[in-house]
Amino acid sequence: MTLDITTLENWLWEAACSIRGPLDAPKYKDYILPLLFYKRLSDVYADEVQRITHEMGDADLARELAQADRSLTRAYVPADATWAEVRKRTADLGERLTGAVREIARENPELKGVIDIVDYNATAAGQRILDDDNLARLMEILNRHRLGLRDAEADILGSAYQYLLRKFAEGSGQSAGEFYTPTGVAKLMACILDPEEGDSLYDPTAGSGGLLIEGQLRLRDKVAARLGKAPHDLKPGDIQKPLKLYGQEILPITYAMGRMNAFLHDMDAQIALGDTMKAPRFVNDDGSLMTFDKVTANPMWNQTFAAEVYENDAYNRFTHGTPPGSSADWGWIQHMAASLADPSTGASASLSTGSGQGGKMAVVLDTGAVSRGSGNQGSNRERDIRAKFVEAGWVEAVILMPENLFYNTGAPGIILVLNKAKAHAGEILLINASKLFTKGRPKNEMTDAHVQQIAGVYLKWEAVDELSAIITQEEAVRNDYNLSPSRYVTMNGGEPVLPLEEAVVLLAQAEEARAEADAGLREVLGELGF
Repeated sequence: MTLDITTLENWLWEAACSIRGPLDAPKYKDYILPLLFYKRLSDVYADEVQRITHEMGDADLARELAQADRSLTRAYVPADATWAEVRKRTADLGERLTGAVREIARENPELKGVIDIVDYNATAAGQRILDDDNLARLMEILNRHRLGLRDAEADILGSAYQYLLRKFAEGSGQSAGEFYTPTGVAKLMACILDPEEGDSLYDPTAGSGGLLIEGQLRLRDKVAARLGKAPHDLKPGDIQKPLKLYGQEILPITYAMGRMNAFLHDMDAQIALGDTMKAPRFVNDDGSLMTFDKVTANPMWNQTFAAEVYENDAYNRFTHGTPPGSSADWGWIQHMAASLADPSTGASASLSTGSGQGGKMAVVLDTGAVSRGSGNQGSNRERDIRAKFVEAGWVEAVILMPENLFYNTGAPGIILVLNKAKAHAGEILLINASKLFTKGRPKNEMTDAHVQQIAGVYLKWEAVDELSAIITQEEAVRNDYNLSPSRYVTMNGGEPVLPLEEAVVLLAQAEEARAEADAGLREVLGELGF
């Protein structure tokens, strides 16, 4: 049975409570998450050795084969470094645990800097930060659930990270803007992008790699259906050309999770560490941005960057306009659009395009990204940038999500789909999926049935009463480029309520416009001698 989110959260809460006192709350995740990495890896390795045992009929032979031929398992875990062996240690546990994860990193160089990021024997002011008794109690609690690939969702590490962040790090300000994409939303985005074998998929705000993983899982499910197999029964050669995955993440611990997730799922992934907006890592030899068949992302909503980031950009990304200081949403969209391959020429020279259907992206944003500024008198930066994308014919669809899906906001959010090779030229599909969820505590959930319903409307390009509408590009222009699905698709005649986050951004934009007007007025008055 797959570990559900409620069980996960209760489990992590108990784990955190077990070390309450020795550690400050914001530090809980620094110990719990690396241990989850380690247990996940050990459980996956144990499952793979069990598979070899089943094939060979001998457990000792299976372990010998796994040691001799490293291609048989995702990683090699020495017998004395497995979770099961280490947790038996009653003395010097911190030293033994640190030695075990470092041994695993030595045996698997691609895990260096991923699994060995904590010294469990570390001291401060002459005392152990987490003594052996507390460490043993923590390991015993974490031992209660298996974390093999069939035991937990693909991005279990991302779910754990976001929960710990929300519960314990908010007071220190560390959680601001760190968005984990719920599984239902990630699956929906993968269905929309619908990657084919050999495609390149890029996430400029990769986090723990959940969106990249779902893209690969979507391809796996398609291949399995074509071959008449269950997804878990696919053989290595069944997917002849796996996806090429690329991601960049700014936070070191989240970057480590992304690498671990890609490793555990046998994915051809390059994950880079750094600030994508200020210093994108995937560039060609001539300094230009690499381009990809598909792009997926859930950047921090309404992030703020100084104007210099846009005005001094060396990558020619912000050609449609400079976003306001109050929200970088259309800055991220422009970066992603610049990272999209042109379907007429394929991906950049450094990448081979897979399906030839490149040039599509899906990004999760605040709802205001598709409506702010529309109806205003005069110029509005976001509306003006949005207008250029509509007029270029790249906006394909906007999907309004249900409320209370995301961990650190109750706002619904939208999925914006851009496509450089739209099948329905001159049209835009707007889906109001705000009622398609299962009520939950503390968060609502989009089930697989909801995902399939929404994806079906998109893939079939349907106008469904009280769910979706198809508008023309001309209609979008008449409505001053307002692309909010709730404007075109109403639920029982109800009027949408402005989310608090959007109201805050609108206020910030008004203050920014007032400051610009005041500066202009002072300049004019100065010229007149006042």
